[in-house]
Amino acid sequence: MENKEILLVADVFSNEKDIDKAIVFEALELALAAAAVKRHAIHIAARVEIDRDTGEYQTYRRWEVVASNDEIDGDVEFPTSQVLLEVAQIDDPNIEIGDFVEDEIDSVAFCRIAAQTAKQVIIQKIREAERKKIVEAYEDRVGELITGVVKRLEKGSVYLDLGGHVEAYIAKKDMIPRESIRIGDRIRGYLKEVRSEIRGPQLFVSRSAPELLIALFRLEVPEVGEGLIDVLGAARDPGSRAKIAVKTNDPRLDPVGACVGMRGSRVQSVSNELAGERVDIILWNDNDAQFVINAMSPAEIEAIVVDEDKHSMDVSVASDNLSQAIGRGGQNVRLATELTGWELNVRDASDADSENEEEMQKIKQAFIEQLDVDEEIAEVLVGVGLSNVEEIAYVPVEEMLEIEGFDEELVEALRSRAKDAVLINAIASEEAVETSHPADDLLQMEGMTDELAHEMAAKGIVTMEDLAEQAIDELLAFTGMNEEWAGKLIMKAREPWFTNEQSKEGTEESK
Repeated sequence: MENKEILLVADVFSNEKDIDKAIVFEALELALAAAAVKRHAIHIAARVEIDRDTGEYQTYRRWEVVASNDEIDGDVEFPTSQVLLEVAQIDDPNIEIGDFVEDEIDSVAFCRIAAQTAKQVIIQKIREAERKKIVEAYEDRVGELITGVVKRLEKGSVYLDLGGHVEAYIAKKDMIPRESIRIGDRIRGYLKEVRSEIRGPQLFVSRSAPELLIALFRLEVPEVGEGLIDVLGAARDPGSRAKIAVKTNDPRLDPVGACVGMRGSRVQSVSNELAGERVDIILWNDNDAQFVINAMSPAEIEAIVVDEDKHSMDVSVASDNLSQAIGRGGQNVRLATELTGWELNVRDASDADSENEEEMQKIKQAFIEQLDVDEEIAEVLVGVGLSNVEEIAYVPVEEMLEIEGFDEELVEALRSRAKDAVLINAIASEEAVETSHPADDLLQMEGMTDELAHEMAAKGIVTMEDLAEQAIDELLAFTGMNEEWAGKLIMKAREPWFTNEQSKEGTEESK
C-alpha cells in the first residue's frame, strides 16, 4: 500500500505542477531520510533510495570517509556520521576520502512520516524546480516584448501574471510616471533581465526603457518587422515625450510616413500603449550635423558649429524659436542629445552672430597688426577660415594660392611675416614667464611647484587670492594639469576665505 501511495504522490505532483517526476522522487527521498534521522536519538546521516517503477524504498545510514584529525588525537570530529579512511579500507580497499560507507537500516513507514517535514521538503523542491523551469523558459527571451495581466500592486511596483503560474516584476523606477494602473489591466513591457533567485521575482520588466518603444514600433509597423525599415535608436522621457530615429533600406519607402501610418494610426497605437507619450519620428542621417538638425525637430536650426574634440555641437536658433528648441524643462534638447549621442548647446542665433562678429573683428585686427596688411586682405584671410598667424605661417603654399586674388609674391610675403610674428610671440611669452614673479604665498602653498607658479604668474595669477578666484577649467590650460590637481589647488587657495568667515561668525556670537 505504501509503495502505491508513493507512486501516486509522484504522479499527482508531477502532473499538477508540470514538474519532472524524478524531481518529485528526489523530494520524497529527502523527506523519508529526514524522518529517519529524526527518529534516532543521536544525529546520524541517512539516505533513502526509491525504486522508480515499484515504489519500494530502502534506507541507509551513512558515514563520510575522512582523514584523521591530528588536533583531536587522530580521531574523527563527528563519530556518528564520519569514519576514518584506514577503518573504511578494511572492508573496501578501494574506498577514498569523500566517499561514503553505508549500512541498511529499518525504513520509516510512509504513512507515519511527520506530515510537516515531508510536505516542506517536497514543496521546496517543487518550488526550486518551477523557478528553474521559468528561468530556462525565459532566459532566451530577454529583449522581447511580453504581455501580462496586473496581478498586484506594491508601493508603486507591479506584478504581472504571464500565465502558467509565471510572474514578472516591474519596479517603480521602471514604471511610467503617473500612469494609472489597476489590477486586471493588460499591459506590455520590455523583458530586460532574467535572474535565478532563491525567492522573489525572477523576470524583470520595464515600461520606461527606450527599448520598449522600439519593440512597439516593430510590432505596429510591418515594415520594421520585415527589415525594410531600421530603428537605429530611441530616447524617452517616459509618459511625456520620446524621439525615435528611423532609416529605410528601400529608397522607394518613406520611413517616417510608414511609422506614422494612415492618419497617424500606427504612432497613435504606440502612444496609447505608453500612457499618451508623444513620439517624434526622426529621419536618421549618416551626416552627424544633419542628424542633429533632424533630431531637434520641430525647432528650425539656423546654424550649427561642430566641435569634434569635445564631441559637442553649438546649435543656433532664432530668438522666437528658442523656447521650442530647448523644450519644457530642457526636454527637447535633452532627448535630442540622448538620441544622437552629441552634447548639444542651444544658443540664440542673434547672440551667436554677435559673438562671432566680435571674434572675427578681433582676429582681423590681429592680422592687420601682426602681418602689416590692410583691412581688405585681413577680411579675406578671416573669410577663408584662418584664425591665427600660426595657421598662415605653416599652411601649405598650394592652399594659400587657391585664395582668389592671391599670387605667389603675396603668399610668400604673408608667410614670411607670419613666421616672424610667431617667433616674436614666442620670445615675448618666454620673457613674460622669466620676468613674472609669483608671490611668496603662491610659491609656498601646498601642492604648488616652482615651474607651475611661474607659469601662472605669466598669465596674471600672482597670489593665492588670484588662484582662489579661478575655475578648474581655467587651470587645465597649464602644463601637466588635471582636474584633480586643479581642484586641490583651488580649494587650498580658498582656505583663508573659510577661516575669515568663521572668525567673523565667532566675533558676532561674542557680541
